[in-house]
Amino acid sequence: MNDILPIILSIVAALAVIGGLIPVLLKTRKNITQYPGTRDANDPVAPRGGGTLLEDAPVAPAERKAPAGVDLEDLEVTEVPDDAAGLETIPVETPLPVAGRLTRLRERLVRSNNILGKGLLALLSSDRIDEDVWDEVEETLLLADLGTEPTMQLVDALRERVKVLGTRTPEQVKALLREELIKLVDPTMDRSLNVTRHADKPAVMMVVGVNGVGKTTTVGKLARVLVAEDKDVLLGAADTFRAAAAEQLATWGQRVGVPTVKSDADGADPASVAYEAVKAGIDQEVDVVMIDTAGRLQNKTGLMDELGKVKRVIEKLAEVDEVLLVLDATTGQNGLNQARVFAEVVNITGIVLTKLDGTAKGGIVVAIQKSLGVPVKLIGLGEGADDLAPFDAEGFVDALLN
Repeated sequence: MNDILPIILSIVAALAVIGGLIPVLLKTRKNITQYPGTRDANDPVAPRGGGTLLEDAPVAPAERKAPAGVDLEDLEVTEVPDDAAGLETIPVETPLPVAGRLTRLRERLVRSNNILGKGLLALLSSDRIDEDVWDEVEETLLLADLGTEPTMQLVDALRERVKVLGTRTPEQVKALLREELIKLVDPTMDRSLNVTRHADKPAVMMVVGVNGVGKTTTVGKLARVLVAEDKDVLLGAADTFRAAAAEQLATWGQRVGVPTVKSDADGADPASVAYEAVKAGIDQEVDVVMIDTAGRLQNKTGLMDELGKVKRVIEKLAEVDEVLLVLDATTGQNGLNQARVFAEVVNITGIVLTKLDGTAKGGIVVAIQKSLGVPVKLIGLGEGADDLAPFDAEGFVDALLN
């Protein structure tokens, strides 16, 4: 018996050690996030402690909080069956119809003191239009960030038409100015979003841009619109460098009733998060996966390389159907410079112009489209959930001239 006792004690001690190691091993395995295939040379070293990829599901009714200034009772309710939890309904915010949002945006733009439309109308309605007036017209267009080439094009067209017209009543001037501005804004460009699900994979959208332009907010607002169009949406929080960016996106996801894939560690590999988001979208058979990327500065070469890598890693699973570049319209020509640099790294398919009520910069719409050949697809005039709408060339010009 005395000979057996040490053996039994040794076995018990070994089992205790193994039992203590099992949780550690499981946690380590859980914290490893990677994508298959050869990793790029500029992949960042994984942050110490790893970073588990999590998926934030829409919250239950008892947990949901209404946005500031909105009563939950005022929100439309979408029926969502949930046999496991016994939930009957989840209140989901629903955006205004497109027509209603366009009307609101137009009214806000009309109320603004825009120098592009009003300034030109005042100059061209003068009793006598001489070279000094044409110089002022040119200066007005340049101040509105129309760009040098479009400005010359518009001035030449106006000169010719005013000369042929002879008399210049306010109605005539407004009509010819409207026609020429609409030509510049180009209503023939395809401004539809590529968000149609493929046969076996979701449509994938990347949203890019520099810090402070409102990328994450734009992703949330656009997800809200897509959900209202009966699309299943999944968000990917690949902005892992900005503090609380993932939580901000997850909050938007909860507001509109869609899940968010994110990392629980700051500084995690953005490409890994994007990869896992697309993988989750494929597994869950959603319609659209929207990837929010870091607000990288366009003059940081390493960060721009990282953005290109995110796109390449996503394409190991699915095609990237839409790359939206979010720009702050008030930055004017600086925004145009940003657009050019981003276009060199990823294939930009559309522009989102935020803060377009900075009306001195309204001409940036024309400048960007002329420079890149990429359409402005969405515009926003404020911070409200409904302050994002499809861009309409004629509606935009009419708002400027009213």
